[in-house]
Amino acid sequence: MPQAIRFLIPQKLKYRLFAAFVFLILLPFCALNLYNYQRIELLVQQKISQQSHYQLEQMYRTLEEQISVAFKTLIFLQQDSTVKTVLSHPEQRNPLENKRMIESIFNNLNNSFFLYNPSVYFTLLDLNENVYTSYSPRAVLDYRSLRDNPGFARDSMNGGSYRWVPNDENYVLRDISTSPYLLSVYAYLEDAQKTPYGLARISIDYSSWFQSAQKQSALQQEYFLVTSAGDTISRSAQDSRLSHSVLSRISDRPEQKYFIDKPSNSLINYIYVESLDWYIVNRIPLSVLFIEIEDLKRQYFLTFFLLMGVFLVMTFLISATITRPLSHLQNKMKAVVQKNLKIRLPEHKFSGEILDLTRTFNTMLDDTNELIRRLKAEERQKEAVHFQMLLAQTNPHFLLNTLNTIKWISIRHRNEEITNITLSLGKLLEASLNTDKDLIHLQDEMELVQAYVHIQQVRYRDKFEVTYDYEDTVRYALVPKLSLQPLVENAIIHGLSPRPGSGRIQIRVYQETPDQLTVEIADNGVGMEKAQAAKGARRRPGIGLGNIRERLRLLFKEKGAMEICSSDQGATVRLSFPLLLSPPYAHEPWNQAQGHS
Repeated sequence: MPQAIRFLIPQKLKYRLFAAFVFLILLPFCALNLYNYQRIELLVQQKISQQSHYQLEQMYRTLEEQISVAFKTLIFLQQDSTVKTVLSHPEQRNPLENKRMIESIFNNLNNSFFLYNPSVYFTLLDLNENVYTSYSPRAVLDYRSLRDNPGFARDSMNGGSYRWVPNDENYVLRDISTSPYLLSVYAYLEDAQKTPYGLARISIDYSSWFQSAQKQSALQQEYFLVTSAGDTISRSAQDSRLSHSVLSRISDRPEQKYFIDKPSNSLINYIYVESLDWYIVNRIPLSVLFIEIEDLKRQYFLTFFLLMGVFLVMTFLISATITRPLSHLQNKMKAVVQKNLKIRLPEHKFSGEILDLTRTFNTMLDDTNELIRRLKAEERQKEAVHFQMLLAQTNPHFLLNTLNTIKWISIRHRNEEITNITLSLGKLLEASLNTDKDLIHLQDEMELVQAYVHIQQVRYRDKFEVTYDYEDTVRYALVPKLSLQPLVENAIIHGLSPRPGSGRIQIRVYQETPDQLTVEIADNGVGMEKAQAAKGARRRPGIGLGNIRERLRLLFKEKGAMEICSSDQGATVRLSFPLLLSPPYAHEPWNQAQGHS
């Protein structure tokens, strides 16, 4: 039995720590969370039933009462003989007397039915183009516009006599009412024979009712009036908004009554007003609902920290068993640093994980010493190569200095042709000696080409001409250094020199795409096939073209390419690579060749 228990207990440190975490922290934490979540769900349900939904039902009842009272006033107006007389026979009295009588009836209705909520507006129309109102209108009253209001459409009325319009646009003076919409009932006033003698519109400013109703709530919650189409027609807070997902869920499930909205971390509760096709919605932050569970949270954290303390104590006891060998290993590592890695840790003194660590450390020391030996050998090789490079640069520098000497001699003897040739050759030599840059500006590369062309024109007695075609927008495009000169050289030597008469080379640079630059060197020489036949085994592309193709591959990978087209009328070499613009802060022309000592 003891052997079986020892087999179940992990021997390695990482497994012990893992097991301690699982059994002392993870499992109790999960169990406690499950218990707390059950309590939280119960509290949320209680809050919904006791506070949120009760408030909505109260608001729903008060709204129904407002609608009922408004409908009673409509019946009262229809049964009032004075109203019927004024609307049916307005000619019996003067217009001011008729107006006074109707306004008196409006005042009596407000005092009788709307004593505590006076935001009700009456509009009466007779059939003789007279209008009577209990309010100051926003715009001048026009009988024809009022008569043609869609609310008075007879075919849309319930039973053909009245209809409710829940989102009637507010027509009352802004100083009296600022609500965007009113709740209105449109009706025809008829006698006993169902003959209409007038029209009535009774509107309720539900925003005042909405504000007074939501003030009765003790919770910190927000209220909204929403149509079935998802339009919010009133809200308790001006900057409050319901998300599109919340509105969609309310309209899709009117019978659900409430749900949790995770993005806003709130409880959404709503009730459907069937007579108006509205929803009364309130939103309560979940933090308000969880006030009662603060004690539960404190108990939870107390339990959690107790378990954490036990875990730390057990971890400390477990780690104490390996403290002494680790301290010994630490001291040996310090000795390794002091003795320049010339030490090895004894492996026979340790066992288990410490033994594996000791062997790994000794192996690391052996590998480090071997790596140091190789690095020293490579460093000696680099020094030798650097020395050879310095020797190799002696002759080009000597040649450049000699050219400068020839230049000054030609200047003294006023030989302009020799002076220009030495300047052009100096530019080319200086560019080849400058190995720090692989890419240079297009205009600098063109200057090197022009220097080379000048030398060749002196050699061939102006047998050819070279044209340059490129926009100023690509002057500072980066191109591989000395990539055009070999192509011009091939065109002159292999294409134009065997050709009788004068020749032409065109260098054209343009943007093939917004991010791709293309360089074309075209000549009207003899073509590649005749040049190859004239040279025998030597091919026209030669080492220069292969070198350029390889440089494009190294610099631009698959984005760089070189294409060669040849015919009896000449050859065209096309280079294509990414467009890289690098305008300088202050442009300086290509430096003239200078002497090097």
